[in-house]
Amino acid sequence: MTITLEAIAYKTAKRGIMKSTFCANVTLERGVENDIFGRPGKRQVTVMSKQQWHTACQKINSDLDWLTRRANLLISGYEFSAADVGKTITIGTELKLQITGETDPCKKMQQAYSGLEQALTPDWRGGVTCRVIQTGLIQLDDSVKID
Repeated sequence: MTITLEAIAYKTAKRGIMKSTFCANVTLERGVENDIFGRPGKRQVTVMSKQQWHTACQKINSDLDWLTRRANLLISGYEFSAADVGKTITIGTELKLQITGETDPCKKMQQAYSGLEQALTPDWRGGVTCRVIQTGLIQLDDSVKID
């Protein structure tokens, strides 16, 4: 099955709105360019599965925009699990991210939509946290490899 980069987003202010972009430079120092939380660490970039997002939305009977989740990257064709911790996500020809853990849903999800926090909790539906291990320029429809 083909895994593809579906969307890219960042926020320039804490609690700020998520802004979509068609391409982004992702660096060791800043994560997704312009993102306020991109500093080095285990939660430098967040990645979410389109399929798992749809499952969470089905649980609450709502078709929410993926930006509601406040993740940086949305991929299709893959579902995350605990077995992915430590694996490398390669996007395009350059960018490499190391999966460091699960992105735990927080109270902001409940504030965004009633029941969303609970719908994201099982089966890693909230996505994964990553650290940048190799800088790269990414764009929509880039191929994604996870190993």
